[in-house]
Amino acid sequence: MDEGLPEAVPTHVAIIMDGNGRWARERGLPRLAGHRAGVENLRRVLRAAADFGIGYLTIYAFSTENWERPTGEVRGLINILEEVIDRELKELQANGVQLRHIGRLEGLRPQLQEKVRQAIELTKHNTRLVLNVAWNYGGRDEIIQAIQRMLEDGLNPLSIDEAVVNRYLFTAGSPDPDLVIRTSGEMRVSNFLIWQSAYSEWWFTPTYWPDFGPEELRQALWAYAQRERRFGTVPALR
Repeated sequence: MDEGLPEAVPTHVAIIMDGNGRWARERGLPRLAGHRAGVENLRRVLRAAADFGIGYLTIYAFSTENWERPTGEVRGLINILEEVIDRELKELQANGVQLRHIGRLEGLRPQLQEKVRQAIELTKHNTRLVLNVAWNYGGRDEIIQAIQRMLEDGLNPLSIDEAVVNRYLFTAGSPDPDLVIRTSGEMRVSNFLIWQSAYSEWWFTPTYWPDFGPEELRQALWAYAQRERRFGTVPALR
């Protein structure tokens, strides 16, 4: 464990990687340049998360609403996804990162869908860090799909509790996030892990995602360590 870290580090950190477009605009660059800078930054944040002892990292890469962006930007983001798989998969495997996808693969061409599945299969036994990539993901869509699958499976309504719902979510097998970070200064949930983050701690920073580095992640972990998580109760009753 890094000596500059608090004694207790969250098991699961989720990040809304916001601000790529504004980062690019302020530098007179096209929006896609900001997204590429964001991908480059993800590499160092991933490395830091593993070094800091975080067990699960969930990143919000592409939402169900992002399809409404200009066609060129959407196409560029899909191309970036494929480039990342082609370029980074070997390093992810070597560093013990287990890759998971949450969301829908629909919308990607079949060959790219297969690349994602192969990457998940290749890394499924890695244990150093679980990386959940939320691609074509929306919290409401996730809940709707969970309900649909429960109905398809013929579950008795009286048998449905939180544990059952958790098993039908995209994030089945991952603990709820302890800490959710949003970059760029915006203070919105943006349809991200709306079931799972019911009692997460949130940390907001004005820093755009391409500039959010290991030291700021460390700062977020220290802020988290100083909070008392009550989960809807009070200390004397726990």
